[in-house]
Amino acid sequence: MKRTFIAAIIIISSLLASVAAKAEFRYGASAGANISSLVFKQKGLVGVTRVAGYQAGGIGEVMFPGLGFGVDFGLFYNQLGAKVNLGQRKVWSSLGYGNERVYLHYLRIPLHLRFKWTRMMGLEEYVAPFVYGGPEIGFLLAHGKCDAFKYATGDLSLACGFGLEIMRRWQLTGSYTWGMTYALKTKLLDDFSARNRYWTVRLSYFF
Repeated sequence: MKRTFIAAIIIISSLLASVAAKAEFRYGASAGANISSLVFKQKGLVGVTRVAGYQAGGIGEVMFPGLGFGVDFGLFYNQLGAKVNLGQRKVWSSLGYGNERVYLHYLRIPLHLRFKWTRMMGLEEYVAPFVYGGPEIGFLLAHGKCDAFKYATGDLSLACGFGLEIMRRWQLTGSYTWGMTYALKTKLLDDFSARNRYWTVRLSYFF
């Protein structure tokens, strides 16, 4: 039994090493825009309006030929936030707060699994659709001057999206990201927390 287990481990390791040796790695530059919001755990606390932001950074991709599966990862600057109408509640309006623009600046590291359609009778050389999803870690670099909130040092989120690869160089993607941990909390009311939510459209070029 022990020998069988060891033999199985050796075979699996050899197969993984063979696949990894054939993996195709490439990297590129990426930039895009997002529409973001803050979703409070307590429904109806205050009004929240979506705002536009942007992101830019580097992206890497590892694909396994013949399988269509791979991973992508990157390092991005990402501006998120929302307009939060604190003036709707007397606890904040009495302090002079109104409809505040909340800025959140992140260094974000995504790690996604992806599947790309690569067997389309040669059409994939010109255009190839793909889907992806996975976790993202964000580290807060800076935030706006709205002192009604205390800000988390970072957040964890999940993203999923789809895209088109064009001429094997360009990738146009669209995605939605759910914040899984809180981004900020109110100072005056305990446990009134909000998480990031945002749509992203991004264009990448691979060298």
